[in-house]
Amino acid sequence: MKKPSPLPVWVLSLGCAKNRVDTERLLGQLGNVRPVQSIGRSKLALINTCGFIEPAVRESVRAILDAAAEIADNKRRPLLAVAGCMVGRYGMRELAKEMPEVDLWLPTEKMLLWPQMLQQALGRSSEQAGSRIISTPKSYAWLKIAEGCGHDCAFCIIPKIRGPLVSTPSDLLLEEARQIAATGVRELDLIAQDCAAYGRDLGGDESLPDLLRKLSAIDGFAWIRLLYLYPGGINRNLLETMKALAPKVLPYLDIPLQHSHPDVLGSMGRPFALDARRVIDSARAALPDCALRTTIIVGYPGETEEHFEHLCRFIEETRFTHLGIFTYFAEEGTKAAQLEKQVPDEIKKQRKARLAAIQAGISREYLESYLGTAQTALVDAPNPEWPNLYDARLWFQAPEVDGLTYLSCENCGPGDMVECSIEDAGDYDLSALGA
Repeated sequence: MKKPSPLPVWVLSLGCAKNRVDTERLLGQLGNVRPVQSIGRSKLALINTCGFIEPAVRESVRAILDAAAEIADNKRRPLLAVAGCMVGRYGMRELAKEMPEVDLWLPTEKMLLWPQMLQQALGRSSEQAGSRIISTPKSYAWLKIAEGCGHDCAFCIIPKIRGPLVSTPSDLLLEEARQIAATGVRELDLIAQDCAAYGRDLGGDESLPDLLRKLSAIDGFAWIRLLYLYPGGINRNLLETMKALAPKVLPYLDIPLQHSHPDVLGSMGRPFALDARRVIDSARAALPDCALRTTIIVGYPGETEEHFEHLCRFIEETRFTHLGIFTYFAEEGTKAAQLEKQVPDEIKKQRKARLAAIQAGISREYLESYLGTAQTALVDAPNPEWPNLYDARLWFQAPEVDGLTYLSCENCGPGDMVECSIEDAGDYDLSALGA
């Protein structure tokens, strides 16, 4: 029997890296596919949406309508399929009424059936699933270790969209990680809604420290990085394991605190409301030179000037390596949306700008401490502006969320680990010269 020709697929994956992993896994499960850059040359146009906050929903809707308009007059119109969090949040029926241009909706609760649903809609026979199709540069790849979330933060809609915590058994993750390593990827980035909660639903010996020990034994990865660790799960066992597995497991901790004041943290439903510093102090005690990233929400309902000044002092004193700042959105379906004392948008913007200015000074001072030092940079991609200039990262710079190190070198390529000297520092980026 003649093997069917590769299925040309155009893909747009919006939102977080967890969505990207879902997209990459789906493409592999479809079997013989060929990613294409032009939607007009595809037979399947797939959009994986984000529905976390209002701006993400608007971006997803705009992307769907733009794609539909672009293929509307094609003689051989591709199948337009839409998946992801926006579908999980609003439901297929409601969305189908609003956007009849979409041929197939893929709800999050039926994620395991997505390949079958797509093959049926395309009129293709099911094929043997292949390996996940990595869409990131050769330098790094994401490994999603769990689905859903077991927390009940007042501002967050994710548990309603993605359901409760469901950890992926470690044997499946190790198989996937080995496949990633075989492609030459140098950095493995672990992600979940809360990586620190990994294994709690599985029982036995399944835990994040145990998973780290198993992953670190895989040949090929130079760096393993943890992203998004709920503060309550950062304990002595995890920190000691990270220290023991260094330098392969990087001393990098992404801890989304969201605020510092006990009143605001309590309203948010964060369990460490009495002392946001405790987890930071314990991390630095165990890993003195660790890089710390956090995210902060400004303008949460009831946030007063006193609360915000407390937050500013906390950021100034704690001195995070990286800081993400978000203005609060009253998301429909969350507890926080029903709270009184909603903060005006203009005040939210002012507070965000002030925090950003504080962090810019902290970040610049941190980066300047690297001037004149010898470092190892991981190359992501050629910089489009200049020949022999590359977008690269040092160990404390996570892909897609932190700053870059602009590396001048010859004969470099994605995935190369390059010895370099740090020549210049800005607010968020470094410049380096390859050895």
